[in-house]
Amino acid sequence: MRKEAMERRNEILDVADELFGQKGFDGTSTNDILEKVGIARGTLYYHFKSKEDIMDALIERYNAQILGTAKEIAANKSIPVNERIIRVVMSLNISDGNGKEIMDHIHKPQNALMHQKIQKVIINGLPPILTEIIREGIEQGLFNTPYPYECMEMIVAYTNTVFDDDMVDITDEERAARIPAFVFNVERLLGVESGSLMYMMKMFGNGD
Repeated sequence: MRKEAMERRNEILDVADELFGQKGFDGTSTNDILEKVGIARGTLYYHFKSKEDIMDALIERYNAQILGTAKEIAANKSIPVNERIIRVVMSLNISDGNGKEIMDHIHKPQNALMHQKIQKVIINGLPPILTEIIREGIEQGLFNTPYPYECMEMIVAYTNTVFDDDMVDITDEERAARIPAFVFNVERLLGVESGSLMYMMKMFGNGD
């Protein structure tokens, strides 16, 4: 019975995910979900208290997808520190497969609340993952900062707002100009020589 309940719960989430993508969160009703899954209202409310509760469960799913890969990369000490930082950040750029659907979902105006919740996941979840890599870099003499967590928090908060089309009105040219300035300031935060972190331009598709 427990397995059946979990399967039903996942079925509801799959359908809600699909409908949110087609009609937006605001444009999808619980009736839409009920009809597509083919269940009674009582069955839906057995698993979820409300449409918002369904969204929160989807966010948890996205959370596992978005941060799970990042954690795996961060733990792989066979990858050099600098390369690991790039790979962790790039793992958040889920621009293909189901990841693209997630990003398309949350950037629709009718999914503003989902967007906000995803941002919260990243701003809270990513700094601790990156901090562990930075601490390794400090031990290896690559970085020099007494504030590894705070540095990562500043960097994640900045990239998750200024480089987010929905948060800051910015042209492609203005964004391109921000990137070297961003790398310059990251170098200061981490206490490294000017130019030594230019490899970070890879994150933004600039440079080799």
